[in-house]
Amino acid sequence: MPFGKSPGANASPLLLERRIAPRRDTYIEATISIGFSKMPCIIRNVSDSGAKLEVAKVNAVPDRFTLNAPGHRPQLCRVVWRALKEVGVAYQD
Repeated sequence: MPFGKSPGANASPLLLERRIAPRRDTYIEATISIGFSKMPCIIRNVSDSGAKLEVAKVNAVPDRFTLNAPGHRPQLCRVVWRALKEVGVAYQD
């Protein structure tokens, strides 16, 4: 689909899904680490390639950071989109 074009009302749901990996809904309290600073967030959904995070201030989230969730190893992330109180991130290796 070309940029700037939106699918019609009769578009198939399969055409609307652009994610590489399916996401699972979650509610995990976590922290975004930027150097020595930490910011609380909630992981709203996850996949093998990324996550959606709920944050208090989207503008305070840097383009790259470490995500820390209880019981999981720290994960380097890159922001791929921003919305009102959410950011979408891709995991970095």
